[in-house]
Amino acid sequence: MGGIRGGVTLMVIPEEGGESHSFRLSGRVYRLVPLAVAATVVGAAVLVMTWWFLALEASKGWRQQALLDSLQEERAEILTLVQQLDRVEAEYEHLRSLFGPTADPVAPDLWLPPTGLPGSVDVRSSGLADATVPSGWPLTEPGFVTQTLMEGDEGDHPGMDIAVATDSYIRASGAGRVLRTGEDGIYGRFIVLDHGQGYQTVYAHASEILVDRGASVRRGEVIGLTGSTGRSTAPHLHFEVLLNGLPVDPMSLVEQPG
Repeated sequence: MGGIRGGVTLMVIPEEGGESHSFRLSGRVYRLVPLAVAATVVGAAVLVMTWWFLALEASKGWRQQALLDSLQEERAEILTLVQQLDRVEAEYEHLRSLFGPTADPVAPDLWLPPTGLPGSVDVRSSGLADATVPSGWPLTEPGFVTQTLMEGDEGDHPGMDIAVATDSYIRASGAGRVLRTGEDGIYGRFIVLDHGQGYQTVYAHASEILVDRGASVRRGEVIGLTGSTGRSTAPHLHFEVLLNGLPVDPMSLVEQPG
């Protein structure tokens, strides 16, 4: 190898003999070699940094796409739930229509609404509001009688069940006094009225009780709203008539409108 100032000569000599070769680098070229190596290292570093940046951006794009896909799936689920809710509401309205009209024709007089049903009378103008014998239909709509005292063993089902939409008006079957209100595991929210002459009536499975114990009520007065509290599988009113503590068939005293 020659001097660096004049240049550099590289000789390649095969180990097993053969013709040798020499390469001469001028001093200028030799001085440029470190610069070339440094430039190569810098270029490689730039390439690595560029690749890392692009990979990071691509990762962000994938995460954003995954989030977008998740939001679209949730939106599809919400739309499905909305459609199911619409179907349920439509079915509910259909069931309510089967139970008869749900709107009260005289909303301002909530405590004593007339039924507006065929054969019904306005107890305020007929003089029946003070009648104590429980002979009035206990609802503002006819509903469906699903079970009566005669269909069950006396004591097991001492009354009648009337299927009706939730929050329908419960009316006092006769004038009297609120003997008891409360809630238990079987009757749910219930009201017991004492009508005198040995008569009492029971209204069970209510969603709301609108009278207080000891209050006086008139025949046809709204005392609660129907529901499905207690041991119940669907909204209905359980209605009992007791005479001297013994159950009486309600249908022997009241008549279903319509």
